[in-house]
Amino acid sequence: MKAPLEGIRVIESTYVFAFPYAAGILSDLGAEVIKIEGPGRPDTTRNGAFAGAYPDNIVGDDSWNRTASYNQINRGKKSLTLDLSKDEGREILVEMLKQSDIFMENFTPRVMKRWGLDYPNLKKIKPDIIMVSNTGYGHGAGPWSSYPAQATTQEATHGHCHITGYDNDIPSKAGQSFIDFLSCWSGLMGIANALRHRNKTGEGQWVDVGMYQLGAYLTSEYILDWMSNSFKGERIGNRHRWRSIQGVYRCSGADEWISISIGTDLEWENLCNALNAKELQDNPKYKTELGRREHYKEIDQIINKYTQSHDKHTLTTNLQNLGIPAGSVYDSSDSNTNPHYWERGFLETIQFPEERKMGKRVLMGRPWKANKSDLKIQRPAPSFGDSNHNFIVDLLGHTEEKYNNLVETNITTTVPVNLRPTPTMSLEELVAAGRLKTFDPDFKKKLDIL
Repeated sequence: MKAPLEGIRVIESTYVFAFPYAAGILSDLGAEVIKIEGPGRPDTTRNGAFAGAYPDNIVGDDSWNRTASYNQINRGKKSLTLDLSKDEGREILVEMLKQSDIFMENFTPRVMKRWGLDYPNLKKIKPDIIMVSNTGYGHGAGPWSSYPAQATTQEATHGHCHITGYDNDIPSKAGQSFIDFLSCWSGLMGIANALRHRNKTGEGQWVDVGMYQLGAYLTSEYILDWMSNSFKGERIGNRHRWRSIQGVYRCSGADEWISISIGTDLEWENLCNALNAKELQDNPKYKTELGRREHYKEIDQIINKYTQSHDKHTLTTNLQNLGIPAGSVYDSSDSNTNPHYWERGFLETIQFPEERKMGKRVLMGRPWKANKSDLKIQRPAPSFGDSNHNFIVDLLGHTEEKYNNLVETNITTTVPVNLRPTPTMSLEELVAAGRLKTFDPDFKKKLDIL
């Protein structure tokens, strides 16, 4: 079965999570995705704070090819390294763009213009090219357009931190920097629209994704509320504005929890019966929704006392069968072994080449299924510069002498320049230092990747 984007070539010069992940999904859809990295500026998921762990906590001789974040997000791509700060590197990139369909980048607005790679110039080089930019605040208009950004600061400026946290406490960020992944999905939507337009008209276009605008959608309820009645929103922790009882409650086991939400008298009665909580059921203060809302703090404490004797999964099933909104609080181990993910085909087992010394690994697929397309991860993430020669010599037709000169001058390399691996410790040392709470020595057996 032909993949939807077979025959589409994507040049991707992006870093961290948002657009690298979007480009990885384009490769799942059949596109040829070529990741551009600088010899002295590799993707930040290869090293440092965004890299995550090393497989089996082994750094290896090529640490930059082994990090968890890099290999998850950049699956299916090919790697071409070019120093874009040099004329020779940009010249090779332009030659590649002339033979490509989509160019994805996430530099600050001034960079592309300074290099002559902004959309007006690219359109002259290849009129039907689709350029997709991802910046914090968008290009052009707006006083913040030149600001660099990352998700943690954007959560504050688009208002999400203001409504996150507990009553009478400081604003908080979310545990996961989710704005990156909203940029991923929005970028994919923009690309689909641009490809559709090009198929109909032959014209390329520029898709300008500003992460700040995406954040407004996350707080749209509060933005609209302020527009309507000047209500600014408030921090209420795990509670709900309209449902009288809502919270996360401890279950049996270490650090095991369940989320429960009660909004009607029937849900309340069913919860009391399920927990066999007579002190909740018989207390006249708790009979009405207004009473429960008034006394929610003491009710939370009592519910928490009863849930601690229950397994979170069993209790979740029982409450859902009674029509009560409830969900087990999953950690990453629960998620990776969740049979629902596996049966939906969301998690895929990928075999790495023997020389990579990474064996089998489990990667996330796509968050949707399509019954007319056999979508899958095409191959593992590439090693640094693994396709340099193929593209520069075989595709573009440069001589071996020219290629060797590019290597000697570090315009293109297969080893990052001056990159040191992220320092690591044994798993036991990480736990002792407080950087890791616990680890599961049997995780590979559970994932069937021994």
